[in-house]
Amino acid sequence: MTDAKPLRADARRNRDALIAKARELFADGRFDLRFDDFAKLAGVGTGTLYRHFPTREALAEAVYREELTAMCERAHEMQATLPADQALESFLRGFVDHLHHHEGLARTLATLMATQSGALAEGTQALGQVVADLLAAAAKTGAIRDDVGAGAVMMTLHGICAAYDHPSFRTDADGVVALVLDGLRRGEP
Repeated sequence: MTDAKPLRADARRNRDALIAKARELFADGRFDLRFDDFAKLAGVGTGTLYRHFPTREALAEAVYREELTAMCERAHEMQATLPADQALESFLRGFVDHLHHHEGLARTLATLMATQSGALAEGTQALGQVVADLLAAAAKTGAIRDDVGAGAVMMTLHGICAAYDHPSFRTDADGVVALVLDGLRRGEP
């Protein structure tokens, strides 16, 4: 979703500062910080915070959108520079790595899932398209089966996101990705 009209340079800087600070705080596990404190920590006034993000969920959605956009851009770069099967594998492993190192994104995703945010639906669609493109490219080369759709892989990614706070998240999530990749590489189901 884009803003109805372009922001002035100072308003854009303030909005960007709020998103950057929120991303940092979410990554540190401080999602539950008092909402007004986001403004103070970002160096802007509370009126500016509420003008751009009337709720914590709106701020979380903005962080999610930026993180998702960066993830999709990385997928496109991988697809352009790596063999198709390696691009798929790198993307899936990178997804887990990103969640592991950015717990705030995982926490944000969980919050958006709980509030049934429209941003999550938009993000799922964008991420689903990236996954579909990666799968199609790898299937076209014969590196993976062609009978597994993006929906199955997306269900896996949603499950990984939902388990971010599991004590052995990284190990188990890496195992799930290995299982998916192994299943995709098998000749027949």
